[in-house]
Amino acid sequence: MTATEFQTVDSGNLPEFKSKSTLYVIICYFIAACGGLMFGYDIGISGGVTSMDDFLEKFFPTVYRRKLQAHEDNYCKYDNQYLQLFTSSLYLAALLSSFVASKVCSILGRRPAMMLGSIFFLIGAILNAAAENLLMLILGRILLGIGVGFCNEAVPLYLSEVAPVKVRGAVNIMFQLFVTIGIFIANLVNYFTSKMHPSGWRVSLGIAGVPASVLLLGSFFITETPTSLIQRQQLEKGKATLEKVRGVVDVDAEFDQIVIAAEKARQVKHPFRKLMSRSNRPPLVIGILLQVFQQLTGINAIMFYAPVLFQSVGFKNDASLFSSVITGLVNVLSTIVSIVLVDRCGRKVLLLEACVQMLIAQSIIGGLLEAHLKTYADTLGRGESFVVVFLVCFYVMGFAWSWGPLGWLIPSETFPVETRTAGFAFAVSSNMLFTFVIAQAFLSMLCRMRAAIFFFFAGWIVVMGLFVLFLLPETKKVPIDVMVDRVWKKHWYWKRFMMGDGDDDDKHRNVELGL
Repeated sequence: MTATEFQTVDSGNLPEFKSKSTLYVIICYFIAACGGLMFGYDIGISGGVTSMDDFLEKFFPTVYRRKLQAHEDNYCKYDNQYLQLFTSSLYLAALLSSFVASKVCSILGRRPAMMLGSIFFLIGAILNAAAENLLMLILGRILLGIGVGFCNEAVPLYLSEVAPVKVRGAVNIMFQLFVTIGIFIANLVNYFTSKMHPSGWRVSLGIAGVPASVLLLGSFFITETPTSLIQRQQLEKGKATLEKVRGVVDVDAEFDQIVIAAEKARQVKHPFRKLMSRSNRPPLVIGILLQVFQQLTGINAIMFYAPVLFQSVGFKNDASLFSSVITGLVNVLSTIVSIVLVDRCGRKVLLLEACVQMLIAQSIIGGLLEAHLKTYADTLGRGESFVVVFLVCFYVMGFAWSWGPLGWLIPSETFPVETRTAGFAFAVSSNMLFTFVIAQAFLSMLCRMRAAIFFFFAGWIVVMGLFVLFLLPETKKVPIDVMVDRVWKKHWYWKRFMMGDGDDDDKHRNVELGL
């Protein structure tokens, strides 16, 4: 098949890896990235559904009555722990399931993990759409969460392992791009279903089954990753698959490198224990902190509750949902910017620029609300309200081309193969834990902290910027299986955790042999 040829030459003594962009491998990228579509749709749909009167009246009548009060607290009208549990229960389930997904990825492969995730998500979507009581609703959310945990573990690993090194960043960011597309579609769906009484919310929740069905059916047609096959000692099939996804026959150099890394991985009998060793501490710390910081930007507080936030500052129900559609579109377009720039500019430049951009937006939003949105006053003025929408879009731009995609990309490419699934499980679970905390706490924080909540997130953005500046190494165009030698052993701080030519396993083996 005619295609553009990529030649990746690392600046060290690494051999040249050749690859072609074929239609088949592009299809693999798109089908796998549907796992991001599932995740994004759920992020976007929950905030819109929780602002619909029909939904609130059926499941959260206390919140519905408070919303109808004439003199309500602008910051507290949606403060309800059960309402927050509807959103956050998914992420607690995803946290726990990501560790199970890690085992599935290692034993069965990345593709079966994606299949299982899509099945759980599809059942959860059906249960939510048919819910008649709160218990049914929360159970559906838990099943959705299990699906998210499996797919968020498997999809970024799949994309990083299938993609050639030169475009690995751009391909991996397809996961986040599809997350943003899912959010945008959810906002559009909510805008139209909010007019469908009394069951528009059922349509919104039920459509979540569509991306899950696409991923489930598509998983039967895509290949397993070469790394996973080789690691499970299916060498001939692994080499054939590598030739298939690279589009060339000359893959010996890359195949040999994967075989060496896989052989080292097989010697590690307890990957989670190995992950706790000193030499694995740098990628583990980086992977966890990137996911934690991603949530502490405040992005999910805005994406979950954008309709609620816009209602609080003065937009009516339809207008607030339409404003969410606008921010969702900005999110998609800005993520495409990241795909274009990540393998050219590098990871650190995008992260640092975004810290400045998000800090400005959060600080001004906080200042406007502090000055103009009083607790029991009507709302912000029309001009101030539109400024808030603009600043939210400005903030979303910065996040979408930096912390959103790179929070998933960097952990998926920095762990060595022997601890890759275990390490990424910790990264995913950290993301889910803090997503759960923010989702469960945001409305209560908004009620008690009021405008100061935006200064709270702005303070964390300063911390994140310092972290990136001093402690995050650049991983642009570094082959995924040589990160230790090319990144960690050369970093001014993290190199102290490396053990030179030996490693912790060598020490343990020597002790066992009495050496």
